[in-house]
Order: sequence, then C-alpha cells, then structure tokens
Amino acid sequence: MKLPNDNFNLRQKRIFTYDIVIHQRNGFGIMVEFSHAIFYVKDIEKIIEFYEKAFGISAKFIHESGLYAELNTGGTSLAFADESLGKENLPEGYFPIDRMKGHSVCEIVFTVKDVQKAYEDALLAGAISIVPPKHKPWGQEVAYVKDPSGVLIEIASLMAPE
Repeated sequence: MKLPNDNFNLRQKRIFTYDIVIHQRNGFGIMVEFSHAIFYVKDIEKIIEFYEKAFGISAKFIHESGLYAELNTGGTSLAFADESLGKENLPEGYFPIDRMKGHSVCEIVFTVKDVQKAYEDALLAGAISIVPPKHKPWGQEVAYVKDPSGVLIEIASLMAPE
C-alpha cells in the first residue's frame, strides 16, 4: 500500500500508517469482541435455577418476558433464549436441542478445581451423566453432563503444567 504523498506532514503520515497497521492486524479495522454464547431452551427459569444450583453461577440479567437470560460468567456472557425466539430468529432452519438424542454440536466448558465434586453437584441439580470424571493423557481431568435442556457441558480441571 502506498503512503500519502509528500504534501502530508509527518504527523499525518504517522496517523495514516497507524490506521493501516490496525486494519492489517484485525482484518476489518475494528475490534471484534466475543460477547455472548446463546443456547435456545424450553424453560428459561428452570435452566437458570439449574446453573445456580449445579455451578453456583447467578443470573446477571433476566428479561421481564422470561424469554431471555444471561448468567454471570465473566467477560463473555452465557445466555439462554426461549425456543420460541429460535423459531422467530431462524425461521428457515431452527432445530431445537433434543435432550435424549445425541449430543449438541458444541459444548459449554467450566474449569473447576474439583471435577468430581462439580460433576456430583451437577447430577444432584438435575444434569444427565454422559461421561464420569476421567484423566486425560495431557494431565487434565474431565467429565461430561447434559443440562436439563440437553446442552452438553464439559467439567474440566486446569491443564497440568508441563
């Protein structure tokens, strides 16, 4: 890319160059932030209660309609929307999660200190066991459950330091 012609002063050249660097670094010249992961479920109230009981994660926001809620999960929100919104938002291709058939195409991962305890707490709160805790060759312990709506959850320890 060509720098501006010599009629630009040095400051203008630096600003122009900086803008190019930003554009090249992130591809679009703007910051893209991963802000939400949303799962469509049948019962928002039930699913929020599950995450509170199973993992101690409280609700950050529940819309007064009861059709949408977010959990306090840090920088990226874990959110749930009613299946009716899935049908409305995606009229030509919404497929609800079937709790009893197969597994969802993505998973939520919670990193915990005690995988066995978190796994047991999730089961007591209503999760369905998929894979009990087991150690992986890379030093991590993981377990898999489904929440009451069928969303796949991995419960994992931190990766072991090398």
